[in-house]
Amino acid sequence: MVHRVRVAKDKSEFVRRSVAAEATGEAIFQTYADLLAFAAALGMKRQQKSPVREVSNREPAPIALEVFVSRGYDRLFNLLAAVETGNPTLLSPTDTNAIAARVALFEAYANGGLEILQEELRGAIDYGERLLLVMLIERDAEDPRTNSFDLPKWG
Repeated sequence: MVHRVRVAKDKSEFVRRSVAAEATGEAIFQTYADLLAFAAALGMKRQQKSPVREVSNREPAPIALEVFVSRGYDRLFNLLAAVETGNPTLLSPTDTNAIAARVALFEAYANGGLEILQEELRGAIDYGERLLLVMLIERDAEDPRTNSFDLPKWG
């Protein structure tokens, strides 16, 4: 059985645009897998997941799990499953039910992350610049030292 990661129909145009601009040098992500991995990590960070209900029947087609594995994202699938469920049996590399559960969880977080990205990038002329701003805000939100003014730091 070949496991595939699906893209929601309502996100397919956004996903295509985020990767298709590569020909003009404006692409943020090189592949759909790169974009979906980033979106899944963002969805997990912000605890936003949304199951894929209606699948895109055009580009991007469902992406074989092997594509993600070849790019090293299998660790992200495992991390999401471990953190979300705490169930070590979901990390089995041979249990097809466990693999399907990891793929479904990844899809849900990627779909939630795509919702966040669509909202954050709405109206942006330069997706790359806006995306960098989103990442900086996320980083600063984690570091308590950046949340308050530190007078001795400047003295």
